[in-house]
Amino acid sequence: MRKNKPKTVLVAGGAGFVGSHLCDALLAEGHAVICVDSFLTGAVENVAALENHPRFRLVEHDICQPLRIRERVDEIFNLACAASPPRYQADPAHTLMTSVVGTANLLELAEKNGATFLQASTSEVYGDPQEHPQKESYRGHVNCTGPRACYDEGKRAAETLCFDFLRAGRVDARVTRIFNTYGPRMQSDDGRIVSNFIIQALHGKPLTIYGTGEQTRSFCYVSDLIAGLLALMRVKPNPRTPVNLGNPGEFTVLELAQLVLEHIPTGSPLQYVPLPEDDPQRRRPDISRARALLDWEPKVPLEEGLVRTIEWFSAFEDRNKPRRGKRRTVARGARPSRQGAREYQHVSG
Repeated sequence: MRKNKPKTVLVAGGAGFVGSHLCDALLAEGHAVICVDSFLTGAVENVAALENHPRFRLVEHDICQPLRIRERVDEIFNLACAASPPRYQADPAHTLMTSVVGTANLLELAEKNGATFLQASTSEVYGDPQEHPQKESYRGHVNCTGPRACYDEGKRAAETLCFDFLRAGRVDARVTRIFNTYGPRMQSDDGRIVSNFIIQALHGKPLTIYGTGEQTRSFCYVSDLIAGLLALMRVKPNPRTPVNLGNPGEFTVLELAQLVLEHIPTGSPLQYVPLPEDDPQRRRPDISRARALLDWEPKVPLEEGLVRTIEWFSAFEDRNKPRRGKRRTVARGARPSRQGAREYQHVSG
């Protein structure tokens, strides 16, 4: 990746699974990073290794409240929203406001600073798609009043805001639609399929299969996604269109379960349960646009990435089992959306 002049970069949702990896990558490039997180779903442990880094600062804040930063920022990545169904459905109104009000607040901050802005949207904007694979031109098949609508419609509205600011010349905004991503630092209880299967297998419990297991997903390893996010933020000129980021390899849920059991041979059986409402049957990105505009495509095969993720979860379980309760309290205890903006927490710098 080409070298860039050092910048000050704000990462909203920076203590989350993807956000913490992005903070690592930005620091490795020589940039100063302001990590903003409400810790509703993010975890302090994800950025604990950065605590004493001279170019890293952690700010505890809910982006539903206006954000004031003392230094000028050059780039803003907005990854601040719960991304797994159990988490975003736990407080659906807050999920929707995070995408709409929170994105508006960050866009206004970007406008004030003349910062380039990247919105992490989602493949969920395609809903249960009737087009396969999904291209950015596809407008989706979404239930706007269903239990997943707080996330799906919130992200669709956030995209609208970004392109309105872009067309008005107010902010250099870019939008990516992220497909299923996995890797180290996923939360063990967030309800995502990869973490579910790994944790269930490690504990010798049945692997939960929703529906028949013939529904498909595409799995992108986190390092590949980070490379795509950085490429989209830096590409010139602005693509002025959403860009899918994901791995076009397509696997059934049953195939994923079998692959996990091959690497965690605990003899866990499969347990079939009803399919959740509005759960998509087929999910695979068309990444032609990312290849053409960003010269990007994923490099880590599913099995290789899965082995890395299993190794991380195994080590994490061994290290943290005695204090898992404390970890969840830290991650979920702060609810700034209920209390207003909190003061800065100066971790370093």
